[in-house]
Amino acid sequence: MGTIGRIRPVRAFLMGLLALCAATVTPAFQAAAQGRDLRFIRDTEIENAMRVYLAPIFDAAGLDPASVKIHLIQDDAINAFVAGGMNIFIHTGLLIQADGPDEVIGVLAHEVGHITGGHLARFQENAANAQIKGLAAMILGGAAAIAAGEAGGVQAATMLGSQIGRRSLLSYTRQMERSADQAAMEFLHQAGFTPEGYRDILEKLANRAKLYSANANPYEQTHPVTEDRIAFVENQLANWPTDAPGIPKSFYDLHERVRAKLIGYLAEPERVLEQYPPSQTDLKSRYARAISHMRAYQREDALELANGLIEDFPKDPFFRELKGDIYLNTGQVREAIEPYEEAIEMLPWAALIRINLARALLEMNESQYEEQALDHLTKARRYEPDSSELWRLTAAVQTRLGNSGQAALAQAERAFRSGSRPEAKTYADRAMVELPEGSAGWLRAQDISLQLEKASE
Repeated sequence: MGTIGRIRPVRAFLMGLLALCAATVTPAFQAAAQGRDLRFIRDTEIENAMRVYLAPIFDAAGLDPASVKIHLIQDDAINAFVAGGMNIFIHTGLLIQADGPDEVIGVLAHEVGHITGGHLARFQENAANAQIKGLAAMILGGAAAIAAGEAGGVQAATMLGSQIGRRSLLSYTRQMERSADQAAMEFLHQAGFTPEGYRDILEKLANRAKLYSANANPYEQTHPVTEDRIAFVENQLANWPTDAPGIPKSFYDLHERVRAKLIGYLAEPERVLEQYPPSQTDLKSRYARAISHMRAYQREDALELANGLIEDFPKDPFFRELKGDIYLNTGQVREAIEPYEEAIEMLPWAALIRINLARALLEMNESQYEEQALDHLTKARRYEPDSSELWRLTAAVQTRLGNSGQAALAQAERAFRSGSRPEAKTYADRAMVELPEGSAGWLRAQDISLQLEKASE
């Protein structure tokens, strides 16, 4: 169990809301805030698609795209949120259930509004103030109850104090949601888009909310009543410039492709075939079926579709990546190398593909591929320095090459970046013993060790 699990209830509530306050439009993230594990997924193509969507929004907001990290969460909810600074978390449910990229972009523009508004930093201060208000009410009410000799009054005062603090805090988060909506309108306007898609996604959420919270108290909700937000966007639309260029057609094609890919990976094979039957031979349908066949270990069916896509779209790196994945996931490691190399030729910055290529090279268990694998991992590190898989593979190849000090340093990096402090300290100290004192590797191991010592004080 992590640190959050040991925090007292009032504090745990505030910590949960710290993440929840930036959620886009739905209370679905509450499950995660209440302790449900989040399952993150990584995919070069989908993450890049989100950056394509966000590029005009970042430009309108004056944000450096490189400073914002994109995270994908496997969850059916229509949701996105910002947390931990410049991090945007996107649920797969949003990408699958949105009817078009305009809906996704509207949500993302709202999240960028949270970032530019500095809402997370301001929320921390208001969370502390709300906690103080609640505790004061609880103490004063409890003291009065004790003086009157009413044991039940103490419990009532405790509940009242918690409610006062919570409502104060939720009121503030509703203000932030309104502010983020206003910022989103400005970003969409500057990008030449319309907020029609954002209105549509809000309407979807409003309809769903009626099913689950017909009697909900609006003052107890993190977000403003959805109908109010829809009315705000409708008012903006009524006065929107009629000459707005709108979202490019290529974005709609990209949305259909991302959606098909996610369904292929996440849905049961029966649902994939129902939604993308063999009679449909367009790109998205073949893509979804190829991925679904791969997941079911139906290698020949998957390869037939992947090869057809490569033949029709020879300059598309992601179909070659898929072919490599099919071979790697079905145990044909040697055959996976060539399509991965072809994908990397087209996308030299695609670190996740490089990591898979390095894995395939190492699984060959032939010494002639070890230096090549290390080279790919070193290049991938520039883009994915926090990847546990990258550091695990680096440790493995350094061990094979007889570089025990570098292997220990790679294990220290893996453990350090994943939060395993005792393990990281053990490996960092071992690396310092085995690496030449004063070398770059030795200095990095010392840095990790000193940071861990300072953190434990």
